[in-house]
Amino acid sequence: MTSKWVRKVVARRDYTVDWRFISLRLVNAGVDYERHFPAGYEAGHTAGLRLLRVAAKARAEHGRDAVGPLYEAIGTQTFDAPSSAGRDTAAYGERAFVEPLLQQAGLPAALADALEDGDWDELIQAETDEALSLTGKDVGTPIIHFGPPEGTAFFGPVISRLPGDDDAVRLWDHVVGLASFPGFAELKRSLRERPQLRAFGVEPGETGMEEDWHGGSRRLTK
Repeated sequence: MTSKWVRKVVARRDYTVDWRFISLRLVNAGVDYERHFPAGYEAGHTAGLRLLRVAAKARAEHGRDAVGPLYEAIGTQTFDAPSSAGRDTAAYGERAFVEPLLQQAGLPAALADALEDGDWDELIQAETDEALSLTGKDVGTPIIHFGPPEGTAFFGPVISRLPGDDDAVRLWDHVVGLASFPGFAELKRSLRERPQLRAFGVEPGETGMEEDWHGGSRRLTK
């Protein structure tokens, strides 16, 4: 949802976005998923890591500009396609899922070979570590680094609804204002609406059910 908002801002402002990698599966490598997360989280995070391998290979072979369109294609099909609600998240890490999206992004379907290639994990871990070095470790995703390399980075903003064009820019300006204030550290609430995405059972224009998230995800409290 945040990436959809950022793309709206980019369309109306002279910004360049470098889409980089953070793997929640690597962040949670030492976590007992069965104890700490709802069912399906480990499969989803593992599929995400496999897709990041593909994105890393695409960037290495086709340049940094290849990442944004691929991420948009994957994100749309994963979270906002009519068929995304209730889909087995493990399937997102399979060739049958990613090959059509590579072609949609103008990239060779053969990049799907990277799904099984753990050699890319070292690079993904390095970028994950870099992201967390900018914010601290008690965060989730997304992380936005404003005006790198000197600018501030924050987890969020986490939004549940996609703003209209004017509101998207207005929200961006407010967030940049906070990010540019020396010493600003955090605004936070754990109560969130389910995102306005079909994968969460929320159609465009609807308001998702409010839930209490813990540590940046729907972790279980026991």
